[in-house]
Amino acid sequence: MPNPTYILRYFPLVGLSEACRLLLTAANVEWTEEHPEWPQEKPNQPHGRLPVLVEKNPDGSPDFTITESCNIERYLARVYGFVPADPKQAARQEQICELMADVFSYLSGYIRASSDESKQMFLGKFEALLETLIEVQTKLIEGNGNNGRQFGDSLSYADMVAYGFYKKLMIAMARFDANVPKFV
Repeated sequence: MPNPTYILRYFPLVGLSEACRLLLTAANVEWTEEHPEWPQEKPNQPHGRLPVLVEKNPDGSPDFTITESCNIERYLARVYGFVPADPKQAARQEQICELMADVFSYLSGYIRASSDESKQMFLGKFEALLETLIEVQTKLIEGNGNNGRQFGDSLSYADMVAYGFYKKLMIAMARFDANVPKFV
């Protein structure tokens, strides 16, 4: 039976869909990316949000549509075997991915904050959680034999999310504020 094909809708930039792109590419499936005109196309997207993943049947008809970046990531990771079948092992990977999302949300809060007080609050939370994340990931990689992977011997969901996370982090820190401490 032929594999489904996919359409990933997002803005033409590194952002919330970066790990989705990596998962689709690593799965070696056929996919295309669409860049809806925004905000004109907002009402036509599920929940008025991006990214959106459309899974198409072999005949090209839409079969399944989901939104929210972490949801899309987890779906693709499960379908294409980038997380273990064991729920406990999968949860260990997913918690690291959620930790990365939390770190980035504090950086986003810092970037969007309008007052100095809010900026300092978000910056403090960002710095503390990023330090925790780096410690956790260092222990995972060391505990996994320093093979460059956080879990196992092959490319995992957490590895792809980490690549996308650090790529977004470097871009955001360079673009938005040279005063944000350079942890990476």
